[in-house]
Amino acid sequence: MSERLWSPNPTSVERASITKLSKLISKRTGTDLPEYADLHKWSVENLGDFWAQVWDETGIVGDKGSQIYSEGKDFISSEFFSDAKLNVAQNLLNKGTEDSVAIVSILEDGARRELTWKELRKVVASTAAALKDEGVAEGDRIVAWAPNIIEVIVYALAGLSIGAIVSTSSPDFATDAVLDRFGQIEPKVLLAAKNYRYNGKDIDCTNRLTEISNRLTTLTKTVLVTDSSTDFVTFTDWIAPFDGAPLAFTPLPFSHPGFVLFSSGTTGKPKCIIHSAAGVLLKVASEYRYQLDLSADDRVFFYTTCGWMMWNWLFFVLSTGATIVLYDGSPVSPNASRLFDIAEKEKLTFMGVSAKFIDNSKKENLSPALTHDLSALRIIGSTGSVLAPESFDYIYSHVKSDVHLVSMSGGTDICGCFLMGVPTRPVYRGELQGACLGLAMDVFDDQGTSAKYDEKGELVCLKPFPSKPLGFWGDLDNEKYRGAYFNGFPGVWTHGDFAAKSQTGGYILYGRSDATLNSKGVRIGTAEIYRIVESFDEITESMAVSQDWDGDTRVILFVILKPGLILTDELSKSIKSALRAHASPRHVPEKIIAALELPRTKSNKLVELAVTDVINGRKVRNRDGLANPDALDWFNDREELRT
Repeated sequence: MSERLWSPNPTSVERASITKLSKLISKRTGTDLPEYADLHKWSVENLGDFWAQVWDETGIVGDKGSQIYSEGKDFISSEFFSDAKLNVAQNLLNKGTEDSVAIVSILEDGARRELTWKELRKVVASTAAALKDEGVAEGDRIVAWAPNIIEVIVYALAGLSIGAIVSTSSPDFATDAVLDRFGQIEPKVLLAAKNYRYNGKDIDCTNRLTEISNRLTTLTKTVLVTDSSTDFVTFTDWIAPFDGAPLAFTPLPFSHPGFVLFSSGTTGKPKCIIHSAAGVLLKVASEYRYQLDLSADDRVFFYTTCGWMMWNWLFFVLSTGATIVLYDGSPVSPNASRLFDIAEKEKLTFMGVSAKFIDNSKKENLSPALTHDLSALRIIGSTGSVLAPESFDYIYSHVKSDVHLVSMSGGTDICGCFLMGVPTRPVYRGELQGACLGLAMDVFDDQGTSAKYDEKGELVCLKPFPSKPLGFWGDLDNEKYRGAYFNGFPGVWTHGDFAAKSQTGGYILYGRSDATLNSKGVRIGTAEIYRIVESFDEITESMAVSQDWDGDTRVILFVILKPGLILTDELSKSIKSALRAHASPRHVPEKIIAALELPRTKSNKLVELAVTDVINGRKVRNRDGLANPDALDWFNDREELRT
């Protein structure tokens, strides 16, 4: 069993929303639910009762209707709240008191703004009126290609209030990448920026913006979030004529589309995933309340751009009445401790970052426990990739010894989490604490049966949930939808994560299963290799891929070295020895090669598949989906890979 690193104190357990839920359900049903596992089992065996309870306990405003859960002929056709009516924007704007702070926005250059709940409601009303004046109606699409700032939140709330469908992207996306996404959904209004700042540099978007605006032929208006222009109106000027407009909300069906999110686009043109805003609201409301125990007293931050689903996740935190803190810029500018500086100054209670950020902080030898006042911080959330066991150690040794570390796993596909925190259970080294309530999670072996404890297999979800996609844009017969999640095991959502169940009740992740290596007939998760390789001080990052070779495959390991260092035979031997000793002989690569740069998505995830394609002479399916597509050129026809 893994080492226990943190346990909740008895007082916090007693006060936790999840404890209160257990007692309430036990009293109402006469069912004994002494442990989280018991409550979780009840939640997935009684889907209608559970999600109705979430609606009631989180104070959803609207007509719940009488058809809570209707089991369809399959996963896709099952429905939640099929006769309900509500407006998601209303549920995001009705919690905070007028003069309390709803949103804090911080830019890389230090500029900081606040918006109270009263101010937020006022500006959303004006923006909604401006959208209506442009002819935007229920079902129309509005899009944003912009930095992570207040105006994007306001714009999205205004769109949802009138029934528009919202989609966002970050300004680091190239022209074709933006058009590949927004062009498919034919938007009416574009919110954009002329420039943004990242890592000390001002990046001009003017030329790209003009081309994007011209090529999105369905646009009736392009609005600039900042700066004046002869071509486009500014956000402030656009909404000014509607100052004082009343705040109104259009009641909509639970299944009304609210957001379109995009797949990373690394295996072809990005898939446009249509989400019910109400479905996402209910799903993440359960996460906030039961898995994290958030309330209106919290100050919640997640480092993200508008191009990652964690922006949507943070956006929905408004439903708790908590203050959300936005940041736009590099997480390490002007120094590696920038996000910890924000945590201290803003008195964050929840700090969300990527697993890579935690690993980088460890490599930079940061020790915020000694340099920062993090007394307000209750929870550190991590997602984006697998959080290595050593990173768990780092958090508790060098960041905060009594923090609740929540390793999260979900995705754009569900705009939420499958696996997450459990505030009433311990944190074990290298493990995600448990499956979210209402999510029937398991790990399947190759035969499609439930794997034993510690046996690696595919992470699956056996039953529907409210934030499952409504469908993919333009996929009228759901062929792409079924192909994306249900080809692995009939009727079962296969998420694409290589995982194992732990005897503690938690889960261990080993990386994406589509990046899983096959070494001598045994499946290996890339995260198992990375955690060992990146423990070497000389190595900043690594990537393991399969090369077709001699009628079989072989594992190639690319490493990024610290500046000024070279890959010596001695270092290569040490890496191989460590992998053999701490993993297995099958984890040892045939070759280790020093690379210049590793390709990654806009949300900072490594793209093993793209490198695999290049080194095997296959065409990369969508270079525009990468943050740094030119990095792929280095891997093409390498002499080291010919022998």
